[in-house]
Amino acid sequence: MDASNSSDQQRIAVILPCYNEGKAIAAVVSDFRDALPEAVIYVFDNNSTDETAVEAARAGAVIRTEPRQGKGFVVRSAFAEVEADIFVMADGDGTYDAAMAPALVEALVSQHLDMVVGTRRTVGEAAYRSGHRLGNRVFNALVARSFGSKFTDVFSGYRVFSRSFVKSFPALAAGFETESEMTIHAIQLGLRTAEIPADYGDRTKGTESKLRTYSDGFKILGYVARLLRYVRPFLLFGVIATLLTALSLGLGVPVIVEFAKTGLVPRVPTAIAAASLLVLAGISMVTAVILDAMSYSHLQQKRLAYLAVKSGRQ
Repeated sequence: MDASNSSDQQRIAVILPCYNEGKAIAAVVSDFRDALPEAVIYVFDNNSTDETAVEAARAGAVIRTEPRQGKGFVVRSAFAEVEADIFVMADGDGTYDAAMAPALVEALVSQHLDMVVGTRRTVGEAAYRSGHRLGNRVFNALVARSFGSKFTDVFSGYRVFSRSFVKSFPALAAGFETESEMTIHAIQLGLRTAEIPADYGDRTKGTESKLRTYSDGFKILGYVARLLRYVRPFLLFGVIATLLTALSLGLGVPVIVEFAKTGLVPRVPTAIAAASLLVLAGISMVTAVILDAMSYSHLQQKRLAYLAVKSGRQ
């Protein structure tokens, strides 16, 4: 069964976030038009200073603008404004293979999934820089260990979503952190997902990547840490409490042993530091318990929001 049959009667929207992709966007729109002729293609122009919007309009795309700089803001606006049953998202730089879109859509529909990720299979020499590849591995491992993820390409920008996913996704990230937020949203709600390898080629000549390996990497790392605080606070603050307790015992045990032998506490500052650390460990553990209860309540609300969209209630 092909995508055109399996998605019959379902509205498909292709969302292409763009910033200064004037040299590539026309070809990208054309490729997605050929791959998904029944889809409406939206180009969200994020303050481009070149002819991105003009070229996209000439190619037949519906143009939307997002004045707040950052891919996360584009996703927030796109998911709020666009109405469809199936959402395809890709970058506008020509690196993702539009011909794979029908297979991704078919998997979503036939397997009743909420998200399908096109994992990047490099076919161009300059498509996937070594720094980005290493960073992707590190963050995949971090997300897997922190959130129980089985995803192999957390930052892939080529994804297909169900309406239930899109309309219940909070979209709080501002920049390139948005892909990790999508991944963790799916993990947290226990949504049905799949990964399908998709070719990832070189950018169109004359264009350059907007991702900065180190600065954006630190932003993403900070955002993952914040998500860990909100999604798995017991793990985060439990680890902090454990470390503080270990440090307290490391400082305090020798003082206690010396007191047991001599009845004296000659190292008063050390004793005070050990006691203070133990108090902080207790506060951290209480914080973990309270925030964990709040996180569970928020999870229930997100699940109800997802089910409301699933059943057609808005």
